[in-house]
Amino acid sequence: MILFFNVELKAKIIDVKAGKRSVIINEEDAQKIGIELNDRVKVISDSKSSTCIVETTKSLVPKGIIGIYEDLSEALGIKDGDNINVQYEQTPLAVEYIRKKVKGEKLSENEIKEIIKDLVDNELSDLEIAEFIFAINYVGLDLEEIKTLTLAMVESGERLDLPGFTVDKHSIGGVPGNKVTLLIVPTVALTDLYIPKTSSSAITSPSGTADTMSVLANVKFTLNEIKSIVTKTHGCIVWGGTLNLAPADDYLIKIENPLRINPRGLMMASVLAKKLAAGAKVIALDLPVGKGTKLNDISEAERLAKDFYELGKSLGVSVRSGITYGGQPIGRAVGPALEAREALSALINPSQASMSLLSKSASLAGILLEATGVVQKGQGYEAAMDMIMKGKTYQKMKEIIEAQGGNPNVKPDDLPVGSYRHIIKAETDGYVTSVDNEAIVEISRAAGAPLDKGAGVVLYQKQGYKVNKNDPLLEIYAERSSKLSDAITIAERKLPVLVEGMLLKVYPTY
Repeated sequence: MILFFNVELKAKIIDVKAGKRSVIINEEDAQKIGIELNDRVKVISDSKSSTCIVETTKSLVPKGIIGIYEDLSEALGIKDGDNINVQYEQTPLAVEYIRKKVKGEKLSENEIKEIIKDLVDNELSDLEIAEFIFAINYVGLDLEEIKTLTLAMVESGERLDLPGFTVDKHSIGGVPGNKVTLLIVPTVALTDLYIPKTSSSAITSPSGTADTMSVLANVKFTLNEIKSIVTKTHGCIVWGGTLNLAPADDYLIKIENPLRINPRGLMMASVLAKKLAAGAKVIALDLPVGKGTKLNDISEAERLAKDFYELGKSLGVSVRSGITYGGQPIGRAVGPALEAREALSALINPSQASMSLLSKSASLAGILLEATGVVQKGQGYEAAMDMIMKGKTYQKMKEIIEAQGGNPNVKPDDLPVGSYRHIIKAETDGYVTSVDNEAIVEISRAAGAPLDKGAGVVLYQKQGYKVNKNDPLLEIYAERSSKLSDAITIAERKLPVLVEGMLLKVYPTY
């Protein structure tokens, strides 16, 4: 076994962003120096270096050349033809600890910290990170391990330090059209509280909060810029992707989402790490329950709420959960621009807004107002709703939009939406017996959301509504005709809005 090597190869820049730290070496060079696929090497360019995973090729790069992906070349300042020093790198201890968890054993504080450190330092391959995620999913973490993981994630990056009492709101997701943050943040920001809402862009949903807010204003800022905005307005709605707040979480999410699993222990650590890094002392947690959401029933939500409360308590933060109805979309619009239109309309004319949007927004904002003593227990909902109905929330939102570089006087109709449209109509008289969240998501994404800001769905009828034949049920919006066709095909197959008459079946059939 070769324990050390040190060779020099010439760089060839591969015009591809790999999203990982890896290099490509010719198979003959690899055999000569004794390395194999997925081994580790340290790549050194001048004074900068990075641990990378080896990929091998017969023809993409010739002998004496090392293929450098674009993101690695940018990080290390490598150019075509540069001489690159390549050294042997041992397998990190974190891999041993990951395999320990796979065997069902409990990890110590130091072992968890080592895994997170190596994760952030790009010492682990995607396969090893996936192994860690699967281990958490199938073996689980106890409360002590989750606490340690949370703190390790927080310590992996920077922190936002604000001069006032900071709160935050988070939804575990699963409900399309959940644009309530655009009402909650300005409502809470009307008080002495600070609410710096950092959100991710959508990965599996039709629109994340950052996607929706980006239609109204800039969402990409530095930590210092966010501090300046929040100090002035008490609130912001920004993208957290470049802020370096608990960056270990971002690495895990990148691998976790394609796997389509969401381990509870990892999800809890992820949520609280981001909020702790943002300085939150009180968190309102939205736990939607219903068909198509992540929680099947109220009892499951109650167990998760209790676990979050206990974890928060151990970390010195108060987590108050709101178990909410999630059986169908919030409001009627799904997709970035469509949701921004609906949220803005609700702020401008709340008396004409969807009650599901207003009620959920006021309920979650009220939790924060009560938990921080801004209002007495039992008065949070009314206080928040009063601010929304009197237009105070809208005025504060205008301040936040302006502070984030947007037009504070923008109107809903100013926001462009997809010009390719199709209406799905009721085929019979009857009642809407179900609205399929998963189908709505699939249709919206097929239409182009969230990358195409104007794509999505508007829901005209919701569960329990009486409809007549040919009444519109939903309208699909797209920016490209091909995307509209894809979305229509899915809608015809999935039947996202089910209409049935009062008579469901006759028995016997003769």
